[in-house]
Amino acid sequence: MSRIGKLPITIPAGVDLKVDDNNNVTVKGPLGELSQQVDKAIEVSVEDNTVAFKRANDQKQVRAMHGLYRSLVNNMVEGVSKGYEIKLELVGVGYRAELMPGNVLDLTLGFAHHTYLQLPEEIKVEAKSDKRANPIVTLKSCDKQLIGQVAAKIRSFRKPEPYKGKGIKFVGEVLRRKAGKSAAK
Repeated sequence: MSRIGKLPITIPAGVDLKVDDNNNVTVKGPLGELSQQVDKAIEVSVEDNTVAFKRANDQKQVRAMHGLYRSLVNNMVEGVSKGYEIKLELVGVGYRAELMPGNVLDLTLGFAHHTYLQLPEEIKVEAKSDKRANPIVTLKSCDKQLIGQVAAKIRSFRKPEPYKGKGIKFVGEVLRRKAGKSAAK
């Protein structure tokens, strides 16, 4: 049996979880509402304040989906109750981030042009720039998959390079640095 799939999910107070006839799981909480279609081979049962997942058979594909759907629903429950936050740091001279009306992020990343990114309305963005500190972009959302995808997209505009470390990196990320050229003797 799947070690992840057999673990029950505890539903916190203020969160409402429903499963309809088509195995569609809907989770409502103080931070939003999310839904996920679960495969027919996985049975979802809600009892008291716990959710349990059982699989129909032991085929390899079904065993893989058992843990997957349990993790997806757990991420939904955690997202609507606590939410997710990702912080990105812009390292480089002249790198700036600014939030424009309409949930558009304006990034200045050392190119000859500005980089604009239209963000989904489910994501709340905050761009903070202090003197003598690198600008920090904070993303908040209840959808873990969406916030991770948007953070990866922002990071892809200018990945950190290994020599000076310039680029967009996650706060707390440790970069492997290279030595560069050594001086001639």
